[in-house]
Amino acid sequence: MSDVYVPGISSRFNTDSIVEGLMSVERLPKERTERNVEQLETQKGYWQEVGRKISTLREGARSLYSFQNPFTERIGRSADEHVITAGVTREAVEREYHFTVEQTAQADRFLSRPLEDSFRVEPGTYTFSIGQDEISFEFRGGTLKDFSDMINRRGQGRLGSSLIAVERGSRALLIESKVTGAQNHLGFSGDAEKLAYNTGMAERINNSRQEIPFAENTLNYLSDRQYINLNGPALSVYAGGAVSIPVSPGVRAAAPWVIQFETMTSLLPEESWTESPPPSGPQLPPAGNISYGGITVENDPISAPLPPWTPPAPPQRVDNMTMLSLVFSDGSKAGLPAVSDTAAFNTFRYDMEETGRGKTVTALEITNNNTHRDLSIRNVQFFNPEALGDFRPRNAISTAQDAVITMEGIEIRRDTNTIDDLIPGVTLNVRGTSTRPVTLGIEPDREGIKDSIITLVGNYNRLMAEMNVLTRSDSRIIDELSYLSNDEREAMRTRMGAFSGDSVLNQFKNSLQRAAGMPYPVSGEEQDYALLTQFGISTDARRAGGGGYDPARLRGYLEIDEKVLDAALETKLPVFQKLFGYDTDGDLIVDSGLAYTIENLSRPYVESGGFIALKTGTIDSRITQDRRRIETMDRQLAVQEAQLKLQYGQMEGAYNRMEQLSNSLDSFSQQNSTGNR
Repeated sequence: MSDVYVPGISSRFNTDSIVEGLMSVERLPKERTERNVEQLETQKGYWQEVGRKISTLREGARSLYSFQNPFTERIGRSADEHVITAGVTREAVEREYHFTVEQTAQADRFLSRPLEDSFRVEPGTYTFSIGQDEISFEFRGGTLKDFSDMINRRGQGRLGSSLIAVERGSRALLIESKVTGAQNHLGFSGDAEKLAYNTGMAERINNSRQEIPFAENTLNYLSDRQYINLNGPALSVYAGGAVSIPVSPGVRAAAPWVIQFETMTSLLPEESWTESPPPSGPQLPPAGNISYGGITVENDPISAPLPPWTPPAPPQRVDNMTMLSLVFSDGSKAGLPAVSDTAAFNTFRYDMEETGRGKTVTALEITNNNTHRDLSIRNVQFFNPEALGDFRPRNAISTAQDAVITMEGIEIRRDTNTIDDLIPGVTLNVRGTSTRPVTLGIEPDREGIKDSIITLVGNYNRLMAEMNVLTRSDSRIIDELSYLSNDEREAMRTRMGAFSGDSVLNQFKNSLQRAAGMPYPVSGEEQDYALLTQFGISTDARRAGGGGYDPARLRGYLEIDEKVLDAALETKLPVFQKLFGYDTDGDLIVDSGLAYTIENLSRPYVESGGFIALKTGTIDSRITQDRRRIETMDRQLAVQEAQLKLQYGQMEGAYNRMEQLSNSLDSFSQQNSTGNR
């Protein structure tokens, strides 16, 4: 069916189709330019992706020899993480330590007796102390929950409280310090003290501490006084000295009482031994003589034969660290555990129950039978560690105490379970007690090093795969990449061979392959070199020279034999580190190694103004030019299309006028013919 012509609405000659047909021919150059822009943008995306992969490889390589390289990372490996662990920095020295944790640092936590839910806390001023700090607040009265919530709000992170449902219809009030350490006891005063008594949280006690003073007139000298020296608060007992210090009134050696003191030792220099000469023997009188008639007769000389001389043995050195004993009212004695050699005063604390078994202590005896060691002691005191001033807790869940650990035989006390001032670069975390030494090793972070190596190899292979796909038109390259998803595989097929004629990219790929296979110096000796393959990293690590031709092994991808790599990290770590970055001339600047070489090869491609930037910059310039050309073409095509529409419109208008004139003439002719008839 032919098109219906409607005057004023449609074109008699289908002018729009004619103009569109003519313009489609005129648009061909513009469309070619648009397709060229799309291709340029696709190429730019390919180059940017290559640049990102090169940058990732470069950063991974740089991290293996920079100041923050993983080879200098350290970790603390504990034989029992339930006892002690460690956080380690790079400054830590590799070695093993042996720790025995005698007690962990704890804070005071006191529990009341079960209280009825209807129990009311009276209004008042409640004051608590933690060590030297004081926390005080006004309470207007209320339930146990109200009071517990007030403590938590006003506790400043140092004081806390909670309610424990001991049995149905009643709850116990728990008040706890958040600060550990023997010097940070939780104390109560004012209305808080009354509440502690009323709730059964504490009870009154007497004489919770007894200090033992030193005075010349109270000391009992058990040796020559020259071996004893009283200097202020400290008493020195020199080698060979002994002294008894009275304890008055006597202290009952029962739990929970303890004895605490500070000691310091001074080691005396060894004196050289000189063997004594043999004795000269007795002084004999003259033999005498007799004279008669001018004749003198001499007696025979007096003689005293001496036994054979045996020189005395040199004096034996005596080292005895058990120098302190408790003297009891029944006359018996019990030695306190040995102290240790320390150049400064160190605190020791011992349970009275373990030593005295309930006896009454009347004196502290110090016997220094060492030959080359002086002992100084001060601040001797007996006290109840559970006492809080004039009262003690009745239901103590835990009491404030220091962490006590022994490192290599030296006792260390801290008021916290996190100890960061004992070993440089190591923060110890005390977690539980132990009956035997626990080994804590400071060693390289081999897992971190391994992860960094695997990451470098992965980045290397991804870049190599990208360059193989872009520079070659072989679909087997993609099929060999078994780790790709279907979408990634199809995306790679679209860019296969996109840069097959690019010599620079092929040259960079070959340079990376050479870098991965060449030997690198690992010592100052010229003949001492190492290869990646010695550490389980090569282009065919899994088969180790096994037979069969496999084209995938010729693409330059690296593989890792984890067993060989793990063994190298365990036994050849210093050499392995130098394989990636090594200072060959001693100027403290790395100038050799695989990672150093990869970083140097990659830098010209991805640095500011590098090859990738020049490539994408050139493409951007071409895209800009083509887009300007497209804009110009759009303007020209718009003008041309408007002209064609105008011309065809004028033509159709002229045709319409001619048709109208023809119709007028036909009408006039018909009218004349009718008139003539």
